[in-house]
Order: sequence, then C-alpha cells, then structure tokens
Amino acid sequence: MIKIFLKQQKSLLRKHPWIFSGAIKSIDGKPILGESCHVYSADNKLLAIGAYSPKSQIAIRVWTFEDREINKDFFSQRINAAWALRKSIGIDKVSNSFRLINAENDYLPGVVIDKYDDYLVCQFLSAGAEYQKLKILEALLDLNLTENIFERSDTDSRLKEGLKKVKGCLRGNPPPNFVSISENNILLRADIVNGHKTGYYLDQRDNREIIKKYSKGNRVLNCFSYTGGFGIAAASAGASEVINLDSSESALQIAKSSATLNKIPESIFVCQKADVFEKLRFLREKGESFDLIVLDPPKFAESAFQVKKAAKGYKDINRLAFHLLNQGGFLFTFSCSGHIKQDLFEKIVADAALDAGSSAKIISYLNQASDHPVALNFPEGKYLKGLICYKQ
Repeated sequence: MIKIFLKQQKSLLRKHPWIFSGAIKSIDGKPILGESCHVYSADNKLLAIGAYSPKSQIAIRVWTFEDREINKDFFSQRINAAWALRKSIGIDKVSNSFRLINAENDYLPGVVIDKYDDYLVCQFLSAGAEYQKLKILEALLDLNLTENIFERSDTDSRLKEGLKKVKGCLRGNPPPNFVSISENNILLRADIVNGHKTGYYLDQRDNREIIKKYSKGNRVLNCFSYTGGFGIAAASAGASEVINLDSSESALQIAKSSATLNKIPESIFVCQKADVFEKLRFLREKGESFDLIVLDPPKFAESAFQVKKAAKGYKDINRLAFHLLNQGGFLFTFSCSGHIKQDLFEKIVADAALDAGSSAKIISYLNQASDHPVALNFPEGKYLKGLICYKQ
C-alpha cells in the first residue's frame, strides 16, 4: 500500500478532489503512473484515496474520502448513481444523447462519458482514469445502455498527465460517419469520431431550447456555429434568416445536412466559412444588422496565463456584436473558459457595450445543461457561462 503524506490538507477537509504537488510532504513507496494511493495528514490520519500523477501539477486526484477499495464495484456504484441522476431529471426523455459521467462532478476524476444514440463515447483524461480503464469499462457494460463504446482520449490534457493521445473502438461496432441526435424536437448530426470534444456540444442543449423563444421572425447571426446547433434551433422556431459563421468547412457541411433533416429551406439557412473576427468587422462596414446574435466561441483561455489575452478577444467580438445588433435585439453570449470567472465575463460584456455606444441589460443568465452537473465541492466544474443581453 502506497502512502502519501501531506504538508497541508485544508482543501481536502473541504472535500476538494485535487491535491497539488506542492502539498505533498513525502511518499512511502514508489507509485506508478495512475496507481491508487492512500493519502494521510502529517499526523498520520487517513484523508482520502486517490490516483497518483507525478507529471501533472495536480499530483493526486481523489477517488474517495473513505477507506475503501477502488475496484469494479466502486466504479459500478459511481456510474449507477450518475445514471440515476440523469433519469431523475428526465434527460433520456428529452434527448437520445447526453452526458452520463461528468468527471469530478460525478466523483470520477478524469472520466467523461457521453451517450450518443446507440454509442457511448469515453474520455479517460487523467492518469488514474487511464489506470482504471478496464474496470470502468466493465462497470459501464453492466449498465446495459449499449455494447458500442468508442474512445476519444485524444485531447492535449492527456499529455500533461504523461499519457499519449488515444482514439478508437473499445467495444462493439465502430461508429458510422454521423450519429443522429434527437433533441427537443429537432434533429442534429454529430461526428463522434473526429468532431470537437466527444463529437458535439451537449452542454448547450438547454440554451438551444431557450433560443427558440427569441427567434420567430428574426434575422439571426450564429457565430462560431460549429455544426449549427443554435442556428437549427432558431430556424426551426421560425427565424426569418439564419447566417452561420465558422472556420471549419466540414462542420458547416454537417450543419447543412442537419438543416435538411429538419426540412429547413436553404434560402433561410446560410453557412459561411469565415474567420469570425474578420467577418464581424466586414459585416459592420457593410452596415448589416441582426435581431439576434449568438457568440459561442471556443475556449480562449486554456490557462490562467491566457486570461488577459482571452479577455481582449471576448471584448472584441462582443463589441462588434453590439454594433451589429438592432435596437430591441438580443445577444446570446457565452464563455466556456473556466479561467474566465462569471464576474469578469460580465465586466467584459459591459465594457464591450460601452465601447460600442450601446445601452444594454442582462435579462437572463445561462449555464451548462443539467446533465453537466457541478459538484458543490468542485466549483471548477462550472465552466460554461452565458448571458442574454437586450439592446435598448
């Protein structure tokens, strides 16, 4: 049994699941990458059991604060509890695609599992998750949701853990080119093999439903559209025109195919490959205007060191959006950068409106979908923040 002794344990007493390397006093034994270790206070009191990751700043990710074995039964209990939560909120009645396991927020650090129709897509992002992969898969199969399991552990975060990127079929049949998502009475296509994240932005489901209420008869500009989810939702609710902007031609082609699935006319659903920053400036120079604008950019801040640069980027696109927004129009603006906190994001948007000479007010706050819960002991789990702003 590997024992790790800490210099300080304040965060652990608050049940936070991360232990940084600087908090470690000594290690009794030679743990291998991802191995489960017993974590003790300086006075030899057992605090937790967690996975060791010597190459990461987060040296230990806690599996449990109880003295118990980390085996298949442990993972079955965690997975069953997560599935029970999803069923209790009725997510399986709203969509055939949802997040089943949300890493630390479902008490399984580094484990992300999304369900897309008849496929489960897994990410094992930490050393501990990789070490326990087979036990997790066995527990997952016992749930009997599907036998088709695909791995998308091909993110840069694995490199920080001393792991290689991995992608491929783990169980069952290889996925088709596109998987069909049924979501709140609209149809969407997802590329779970090569698409962003595990194939789609399931965390925006609730917000795609909300946008329908603001779309009828309106001209919509959907920026950083990816495969067009917000645009499809707006068009299905009666938008007069939707223009989708994204830098990926392949993503826009998927958006077009989703529009066809929903019988949305090509005349009102436009997809344009563009650098969004440049395109917004071009549209402003042309004197274009819109009734509803969506800003859902990729993560601008991957670390705390990038916050200042990211803030400039968020301010730039929001300022341009306010210029393009008609009076009485609505701006749906988002940040998925966990390092950009809620109060900072609001200040950025407020400064953008001021620079654009616009009077605007926040009429609603938006968050990640309910199948992406935030554990109270892990506030870092709240990464997606959004505002609906009304231009006076």
